[in-house]
Amino acid sequence: MDTPERALRGRTAALASVLDQGAAGLTNILVLILAARLSTVSGFAQFSMVYLVFTVALGLFMAYVGQALVLEKGTLPERAAACRSALGFTAAASCAVGVALVALGLVSGPVAGLLAEPSGRALAALGAVLPVVLLQDAARYCFSLLGRPHHALVADGLRLVCTVAVLMAQPDGASPSRLVLAWGLAALPGLAAGLLLLRRTLGAGGRGNLRRYVRRGHLGQRFAVEFAVGNGSSQLAVLALGAVGSPLAVGALRGASALFGPLNVFFGAANGFGPPLLNRLGGGRAVVRATLLLGAALAGTGAVWGAVWWLLPDGWGRQVLGDTWPAVAELLPASAAQYTLMGLGVSALLTLRVLSPKQTLPVQLVFSVLSVVLLFTGFALGGALGAAWGLACGSGLKAVAAWVRVLRLRRAADGPSEETPRGRARHRAGRG
Repeated sequence: MDTPERALRGRTAALASVLDQGAAGLTNILVLILAARLSTVSGFAQFSMVYLVFTVALGLFMAYVGQALVLEKGTLPERAAACRSALGFTAAASCAVGVALVALGLVSGPVAGLLAEPSGRALAALGAVLPVVLLQDAARYCFSLLGRPHHALVADGLRLVCTVAVLMAQPDGASPSRLVLAWGLAALPGLAAGLLLLRRTLGAGGRGNLRRYVRRGHLGQRFAVEFAVGNGSSQLAVLALGAVGSPLAVGALRGASALFGPLNVFFGAANGFGPPLLNRLGGGRAVVRATLLLGAALAGTGAVWGAVWWLLPDGWGRQVLGDTWPAVAELLPASAAQYTLMGLGVSALLTLRVLSPKQTLPVQLVFSVLSVVLLFTGFALGGALGAAWGLACGSGLKAVAAWVRVLRLRRAADGPSEETPRGRARHRAGRG
């Protein structure tokens, strides 16, 4: 039985995890806000495109490395060795990708779109700072595995302060490449602090093994595919509405998702820091009970957050989103339902990731595609409002499918019940 001291440590660790995820999320939000204030309209568009490249790269790296890392078990030296491997692979792979981005950015010129000047220079700047920002984020997952989320909070808090200070020091009209370099280099103090805090623990571990990340069957391969299918498909589908439908619909959907952005902090904290905490519970029943409570909390938070925005006077909403508010306000019930159901789905997928990691990919593949189909079907039937309800239905079906898999896993683990003929036979055999 856990002592009160252990329970207190557990609650403190959970709080530190949420605060750390909040610091990381707030950094990303403030980067875009400050860049928009400093840039021209065209400059911010170029910065946003390059930042989208970073967002995709970060998601793929952390799915491939970070999500697999937090599932590691074993003694402290074994976990320290796993952290050394993760940091080493991230450093090597991010440098390779960074060199490719620098080359791609420098050779651009007459090419239209993302690679047109000065976007090409901004892309090259991203390649130069990519190893810094990816390593700093990889350190967060190391702290999670080692049970030290407060150290992650220190590093991410320092990065938040430095990022805001450095960007605020840039002149009005700063070029996209300058802003990218300033944002990336601002992560250096956070990275240095993280590595210093990790130094003693990593020194106690064995040598890292980078080959584990390129072997067939590495769990990160599945998680990277999940990220590409789950996140990438939905983002591209919403943007595609601008081509087949109306840009106003895209703006309304993006505005609604922006209002619920803080909930992504909690979802990210659950995925990033949940597995190590759940692994300490031992049995499958305890894990399922904990994630059921987590799912109820996340779903309740989504419903309350949506209700708060729905009840706000229109004047307050206009101060946040301006003229976009009326279109967004119409979508609030659907968006609230979507994020409520997403909370249940996140907890179910987290349960599967801890109990049987290979079970999550089929759910993500099937129901992410289904969500895209429901999105376009809803848009064809009811415009932006129909698309929002399509996304909500997709989130609900994914949550149901994930929890059904959890129940099947638990039944298989528990074995036949004594109330069934097969179970009674096993029970009599055991007594005999």
